[in-house]
Amino acid sequence: MDPTGPFASPAPAPVPATPKAAKPLSKRVVPPSPVLSAAVVLGFVGLLYVVEALDFVLGGRLDDGVIPRDFSEWDNILWYPFLHGDWAHLTGNAVPLLVLGFLATSGGIKQFFQVTAVIWLTSGLGVWLFGSYASHIGASGLVFGFLVFLLVRGVFARSPLQILLAVVVFALYGAALWGVLPGQPGISWEGHLFGALGGLLAAWGVSRDARAGNARAAASLGA
Repeated sequence: MDPTGPFASPAPAPVPATPKAAKPLSKRVVPPSPVLSAAVVLGFVGLLYVVEALDFVLGGRLDDGVIPRDFSEWDNILWYPFLHGDWAHLTGNAVPLLVLGFLATSGGIKQFFQVTAVIWLTSGLGVWLFGSYASHIGASGLVFGFLVFLLVRGVFARSPLQILLAVVVFALYGAALWGVLPGQPGISWEGHLFGALGGLLAAWGVSRDARAGNARAAASLGA
């Protein structure tokens, strides 16, 4: 009998391969869109150089930072990370911002902006409330915030890969954490300290939101 005749059983349809589940954003170590992440971080650091160039042309008139407990200057919290004392000050912040900022985009650009906002406001408000009376400027609060965020998020998320990355980051930049203590005159250690606390708060918030999202997904599957 011809097995290919009109009464032959149809061949079974091929079973489609099950797509590999994407790693949750809360546990990623590589940005989901590396090119976009690099463009965003480079754009931010480039903006810092544009502001410093404008400040240089204006003779330093833009260096009006956060002045603790001065209600007439509270709005400087919104832009003080853009301001730097000179080119060396800016360059000292720009390099770690490029590295740590890029790594901090691993949860996506939306999460990166949320983390940045938490660090920015925590650092600025902390300086305004508790800082020594001076004009506090510079993006070093963001640097310390991203550093601590990267160091502790893996613990909150229980992610071995993020913890491994934290070890590498600590080996490269861990010595900078001494900057959260009073020391060198003219350095806003308060900005460093409250930026670091902002990074800790952001890591906890990202982990909490991820757990809440997982719980909602499990509940919808079980419904």
